[in-house]
Amino acid sequence: MPMHMQFGRTTLSKFVIEQTRGQHSELGALIIDVAAAVKTIASMVAKGALAGHHGALDTTNIQGEVQKKLDVLTNEAIIHHCEWGGQLAGMASEEMDDPYPIPAQYPLGRYLLIFDPLDGSSNSDVNVSVGTIFSVFARAEAGAAELSDYLRPGSEQLAAGYAIYGPSTMMVLTLGKGTHGFTLDRETGNFILTHPDITVPEDTREFAINTSNERFWEPPVQRYVAECKAGKTGVRGADFNMRWIASMVAEIHRILLRGGIFMYPKDNKDPSKPGRLRLLYEASPMAMLMEQAGGSASTGRGRILDVSPDELHQRVPVIIGSKNEVERVERYHREYADGSDRPFESPLFSERSLYRE
Repeated sequence: MPMHMQFGRTTLSKFVIEQTRGQHSELGALIIDVAAAVKTIASMVAKGALAGHHGALDTTNIQGEVQKKLDVLTNEAIIHHCEWGGQLAGMASEEMDDPYPIPAQYPLGRYLLIFDPLDGSSNSDVNVSVGTIFSVFARAEAGAAELSDYLRPGSEQLAAGYAIYGPSTMMVLTLGKGTHGFTLDRETGNFILTHPDITVPEDTREFAINTSNERFWEPPVQRYVAECKAGKTGVRGADFNMRWIASMVAEIHRILLRGGIFMYPKDNKDPSKPGRLRLLYEASPMAMLMEQAGGSASTGRGRILDVSPDELHQRVPVIIGSKNEVERVERYHREYADGSDRPFESPLFSERSLYRE
């Protein structure tokens, strides 16, 4: 690694400019604007109750979720930091029903910024880590974006990232060449490269899922979690730890740094919602980050990055993290579909599991 790319010496601005020279030179400027918005949001979140930003409004977003004051304020922060720079054809946010057109007084570019301004905002009132998720696509040429421009599979993303507002503020980013973490130096105001080329361990003994929904899960997920909970006495022959923060950014950040699997699977709690997490605002950007770090991201039935959205706020099941565990959950879905997970129906399967380890 060149001297200027060594630990603690590279700013986010320098990194993205160097990584985007040539075909996507304006993408670097857009990421720098996003980083400026993240700094503003970090300040909002850090002030907590002192700023009077806690609590809910009398409004709901398109998903029917009650909006927090910070949901609206952080959404406005990203818009105001990014709308004017001339890189964007439009924006879409989890907190807005429709795409946001770039105001007429600003020049149009060819990029599309898609974001969840404050993921896990329900945690903000109790001072638990929250975050911002973002994703960038491109049109063929500059001009006002149409709805169809946003309805693209995650495999077409040019960049994806998140910010986490914890004991320190970090921004984790991929431009399609690995996943890299930057920590905000509050003294200088710069994001500094502190976690280059993050690599997710392929194996893990840690899983994250909301077990209060267990009765609604499909059998493959029930099977996987039951095996984890059985520990050394079960077919896995190892003890697992369970984690659940209820903030996707915090869950993914932990997994990127030390391994694990995060699951918000398909369930039958609400048949109108085949998944809980939004494809464009949450699942696709996190899937890109995870794959670029050597992990996997699946719906249980296929790669998240291959899912083409039919609507702006489409939801999908999410199973993401250490590669071997995600592949195991996918296998359990296949075995359930073909009936081979039911040993009492076939003499080929042992009483406990053909795949005992």
